[in-house]
Amino acid sequence: MELRVKTSNWSAGLPVAMLNRKTAENLGVHPGDRITIKTTSKNPKEIVTIVDTSEHFVTQTHLAISVEIKKRLKLREEQKVDVFYSNAPESVLFIKEKINGEKLSDEKIKAIIRDVVNNALTEPEVAVFVSAMYRNGMTFKETVSLINAILASGKTLKFRNKYVVDKHCIGGVAGNRTTPIVVAICAAAGLTFPKTSSRAITSAAGTADCIEVLSSVEFPMETVKKIVQKTGACLTWGGSLGMVPADSKIIKVEKMLKLDPVAQLLASIMSKKLAVGSKYILIDIPYGKRAKVSKSKAGFLKNKFEQLAKHFKVKMKVVLTKANEPIGNGIGPALEIMDVMKILNPQEIGPKDLEKKSIFLAAQIFEMTGTAKKGKGIKLAEEILLSGKAWKKFKEIIHAQKGKINGLELAKYFQDIHANKSGKIKTIHNKLINALARSAGCPLDKFSGVYLHKHVGDKVKKGDLIITLYAESKPRLKEALNFYHKNKPIKI
Repeated sequence: MELRVKTSNWSAGLPVAMLNRKTAENLGVHPGDRITIKTTSKNPKEIVTIVDTSEHFVTQTHLAISVEIKKRLKLREEQKVDVFYSNAPESVLFIKEKINGEKLSDEKIKAIIRDVVNNALTEPEVAVFVSAMYRNGMTFKETVSLINAILASGKTLKFRNKYVVDKHCIGGVAGNRTTPIVVAICAAAGLTFPKTSSRAITSAAGTADCIEVLSSVEFPMETVKKIVQKTGACLTWGGSLGMVPADSKIIKVEKMLKLDPVAQLLASIMSKKLAVGSKYILIDIPYGKRAKVSKSKAGFLKNKFEQLAKHFKVKMKVVLTKANEPIGNGIGPALEIMDVMKILNPQEIGPKDLEKKSIFLAAQIFEMTGTAKKGKGIKLAEEILLSGKAWKKFKEIIHAQKGKINGLELAKYFQDIHANKSGKIKTIHNKLINALARSAGCPLDKFSGVYLHKHVGDKVKKGDLIITLYAESKPRLKEALNFYHKNKPIKI
């Protein structure tokens, strides 16, 4: 059936469409069914999407589409499209095979990922696939197929430079904003570092959220290439580049389910690193009682990463870093980037734990690439940091990304919290601190968050300042304060 497009600023977070109820009846379509939308151009594009119905929102001659469909098919208001009913794809049967514990062939995994990208699978169906991976696991061969399929689902970057490096942390630690520091140090040493980062999903901030306080992080692929060619590095949001779109969709479902299958974790990280043309990859796996993984699971993941690196013929180093508390002082986009700038700027003093870890990670990259001899990486990283070269390089990157380094002002409302007794800081709970910062408005309210004045092991006297909460509204500040007193993330 030929219909005309009705566009709006309606964003559902995924491609969805709406038909008039009578039009839907004529098509034999019910709410929740799939339809295919196909352009009538010489080189037609199409997408499968879930449909809803309405009596008044859309006329019988029109199809209302979400922003996601408009962008994907590049549709205009009143443009003609063909709309027809779509059956469930064959990949649904392959997902059922995985539920039953069967091993999937390369072709079947490709079909599942292709249908994830094309929106042919519903979120519940993707959720079943995630659950099947979590329950029954994936063999090494299946994981390799998953990586290749995710990698093939989007665009890739290629650089001719000999030393193209990248790093990734599996997360789970509040603060821990090492990436901008490591990128600046390594790029200042002449390494090529095309860093594409994520936004926060469950944490208080992702690297992209932090950099966005200073500059834009969303650029088309060609612009990113120019930024890297000019400065040797970038600090951008991976979601804007069209790389590994299948991964983004699967991650969204994972977060709703609070499941993180090992195969998908491995595939997610490896596909992103390969997509930007990385030849030398550093993986940071924080472990500990209040981190994302235990020491034993960290060792297991290390082994899996090394196997995959060998298969894909990239040089990789995996480091296990102990993490029982937040790293750095600031938790939240602006607070974390302020920590970063204090460390990079030789005229200021930043949190030593964050500085030490960043130097350690940069040193691993230097030694892996041969930029420094074994055991000499830390010395080189320290020299670059203390000389101001890394600070200069960071400013170059921010400027190339249409930003500037300005004095940052934190959220208007704040509340200091003092120790209610004398003693020693026993624990600072990672997950609860992240949740506290989110209750204050992070990551959307970029100038809100938490500032830690004390760390584990520090001695305190009754009345000492231990934490400050920042929020952009009084209700948010009140909510954060209530959360703090109810959950007690800091124990003395």
